[in-house]
Amino acid sequence: MPLIEIQLFEGRSDDVKREYAKAITEAAVNIMGCTPESVDIIYRDVKKSDWATAGKLWSD
Repeated sequence: MPLIEIQLFEGRSDDVKREYAKAITEAAVNIMGCTPESVDIIYRDVKKSDWATAGKLWSD
């Protein structure tokens, strides 16, 4: 029963999230030998102003 949390910059469409969820679920099933029904995915949308890399905000 994998629970997979994915953090992304906000603004991705539901279609993109749907396609990504399908691909991640298929990978989990193939690699971990679990059923699709046991795979849970949680998306967390993050504002660019709340994410920094190398000391710089992505919103800058």
